[in-house]
Amino acid sequence: MLAKRIIPCLDIKDGQTVKGTNFVNLREAGDPVELGKMYSEQGADELVYLDITASHEGRKTFTDLVRRIAAEINIPFTVGGGIGELADVDRLLNAGADKVSVNSAAIRNPQLVNDIAKHFGSQVCVVAIDVRQTPQGWKCYLNGGRLETDRYLMDWAKEVNDRGAGEILFTSMDHDGVKNGYANAALAELSESLTIPVIASGGAGKKEHFRDAFLEGKADAALAASVFHFGEIPIPELKAYLRSEGINIR
Repeated sequence: MLAKRIIPCLDIKDGQTVKGTNFVNLREAGDPVELGKMYSEQGADELVYLDITASHEGRKTFTDLVRRIAAEINIPFTVGGGIGELADVDRLLNAGADKVSVNSAAIRNPQLVNDIAKHFGSQVCVVAIDVRQTPQGWKCYLNGGRLETDRYLMDWAKEVNDRGAGEILFTSMDHDGVKNGYANAALAELSESLTIPVIASGGAGKKEHFRDAFLEGKADAALAASVFHFGEIPIPELKAYLRSEGINIR
């Protein structure tokens, strides 16, 4: 079994790290470069930086910030937000990012997933899927959770898997920032249906939630934000706990 990964996520707005609940009510959490450096030193396996208003505001992701992050940290990091074409990917990889995360642009133009995988390799292409539970099932949302689409979680995840995505970043907006645990049933269904890794996102509030994402949700990695940003769960402590629960952690 591949070792499981712990991934702090830094949502960026106006150059600062922010964190909200259910994608709204944002509060500041600190400097993205300093936080990233701290997580790298604490033993995080990877980092994810998301420019959370880029698609909504129609602008490109923070290249200068990516350069500053790359100069300070020595673990892989993914960047997302406002990536709509191969030139964006090229620019961010050249600035030092290891992977890119696409969400809104991929739903609007699914061929983008094939193109990124073909030009840069599948390992570079993370497809982020933001979903909400509706009476019809788990529906995908665009623009930082602002726009409902006619796409459903399982169908879309299988499609991007087949198009060459390297991994899926699955966020349940209903669970985001609520700290009651991840959407483990949906996670397990994804993990069992796909041939690529699934990153769990949305819902971490205590160490047991990470354990459940790995054991019940069968996730390959667990991503969290506020529990790390506000010092509620130190990463070394979390990893020691997961090892004690028999989970193969990096």
